[in-house]
Amino acid sequence: MSFMFNPHPYDDMVPLNKPELSEKTVRSVINGAVPAVKHICDVLEEKAKSQGYCVAAFDGYAGVDFTQVINLATQNLAAKNLDYTLVNIADIYKSAAELDAQFAELLPTDLAKDPVLLYGKLFKGDFEDTFHTEALDNLKRFLEIESGKKYACIIIIYGFGSCACSLQKYYDFITYLDITPKQLPLRAKNGQVKNLGDKRARPFRELMRRCYYVDIELACHLRGELLKQSKIDFYIMSDDPKNIKLIPREALEEVFSSLAKYPFRCRPVYLEGIWGGEYVRKIRSLPKSMKNCAWVFDLIPLEVSILVEADDKVLEFPYFTFLQREGEAIMGAQCSEKFNGYFPIRFNYDDTFHSSGNMSIQVHPTEDYVKNNNGEYGRQDESYYVVATGHGAKTYMGFTEEGDPDEFIREIKRSEVDHKPVDYDKYVNAVPSKPGVQLMIPAGTIHSSGRNQVVLEIGSLTVGSYTYKLYDYLRKDLDGTPRPIHSYHGEQVLVKSRKANWVAENIVQQPRKVRGGEGWAEYIVGEHDLLYFSLRRLEFDREIEDDTNGKFHVLALVDGEKVAVQSIEHPELRYTPGYLDIIVVPASVGKYRITNLGAGPVCIHKTMLKDGFYEL
Repeated sequence: MSFMFNPHPYDDMVPLNKPELSEKTVRSVINGAVPAVKHICDVLEEKAKSQGYCVAAFDGYAGVDFTQVINLATQNLAAKNLDYTLVNIADIYKSAAELDAQFAELLPTDLAKDPVLLYGKLFKGDFEDTFHTEALDNLKRFLEIESGKKYACIIIIYGFGSCACSLQKYYDFITYLDITPKQLPLRAKNGQVKNLGDKRARPFRELMRRCYYVDIELACHLRGELLKQSKIDFYIMSDDPKNIKLIPREALEEVFSSLAKYPFRCRPVYLEGIWGGEYVRKIRSLPKSMKNCAWVFDLIPLEVSILVEADDKVLEFPYFTFLQREGEAIMGAQCSEKFNGYFPIRFNYDDTFHSSGNMSIQVHPTEDYVKNNNGEYGRQDESYYVVATGHGAKTYMGFTEEGDPDEFIREIKRSEVDHKPVDYDKYVNAVPSKPGVQLMIPAGTIHSSGRNQVVLEIGSLTVGSYTYKLYDYLRKDLDGTPRPIHSYHGEQVLVKSRKANWVAENIVQQPRKVRGGEGWAEYIVGEHDLLYFSLRRLEFDREIEDDTNGKFHVLALVDGEKVAVQSIEHPELRYTPGYLDIIVVPASVGKYRITNLGAGPVCIHKTMLKDGFYEL
């Protein structure tokens, strides 16, 4: 789920990837809405004159505004005195009331279970399920009749869902308008987004819930299908209406295929939060306008984007768009198939350094629960790697040996009613934090990151984010509203037997050396039977070598100034991350070398799928 309701609009330009691109590809990128649409219209005109007609679709991601591009297209075609017809795909949607009834079961309204109506169940249908059958059939007949007239007419079908599977065969050209995930909530807050089929915008949280469980689900699957089958003729990045960029299909595919050979870094998204800290804000020189920095989405696959340098232009794509086209090269064929094209691990920093308090005491769902209730793709496991600490830092994990979990649940439910504090230290076990400590958090484990630390949070596939807050210290959020508690869901998934002794034996592990040499070593810092990823630490003075062996690696520079990560066979394939930067080393890279470019020794946190995972 895009629980990224409050992204800060700051655009971090540092993580710029520089793959080698041909001159033809660089030259084919068109800057600006006017020249971009003119180019498309010139192509449509040429096709209409040679074929006798041309049918084109303009589709896009949830939250895209088609108005500018369609208006420019009609102006251009009218100036050419061309005969054209516009069809808004929204005209064949079912009514808003019909769609609400269709999706009602997916978006329950039980406030006792879900106080702010945050959760739902993923829609598993396709765009055809949102159309009136008769209207869809009429549109198909219209396209067949008009395309048979052969008098140089141009037909444009536009809007969200225009490229539904049953309509694709009619199109000579497909233009796809994309936006980065951060744009959707920002546009929604500015009143620029309506849900599929709606005539007016819903309240923000309601709109975003419908977006995640229906609109985004539809958009992602359709975009992936179009990319994999090379059906997008013109790709438009439309984040900035004043500076849209058009990339023809061949150029887009070259950019993606080239980048998939390199170690690369995503563009982070930064979020403020009631418990947010100051560490990352200083390290990355974030704007003073930020209240604090609570979350750093460095590699949340559905939330981040990719910046690519193309000569004097900077291109930007959603990371998931890139992944949908190059999933096998990035993740490896087995991983791509196993996880249905989704990147199976997510990474972010939680910053409570010099903050006002702890994160909420929380728990995440087990596999059966999240699949049955939300239609999601897997359980939500997590882990914390402690990067930096201040005075008195600690991490809450599991129950105390003396604490009664059932009594704790009664206490938090009582607190929801009478708004009186709970003595959470009586019930929830705390582990002293120090840099380098790795804590595993299998689904069902009660936990919280305490104040005055920065942790690298690494989680499993769950596309959404199901954090059931059990206790949040009676705080209000930054907007002044009470923080929601999800004691109903939390109680269903909480594993009460996980207490202090179990935590010490299973969750906080001692590093185990797996290989080493003079001035370098690799350690396993965290593995658990319930988690499919392995957490490692690379320690070295000058350099260390590794091999993806057909599986992607994710590296985070958790101690040191700067390193170079480069392919051994093709040294030009490289990226130079700095402190706290997180990069992906694609499965296709094979053997690679990490070289220390700064003073002092280096520690790199490495995440990979566990050895033997596919045989499990």
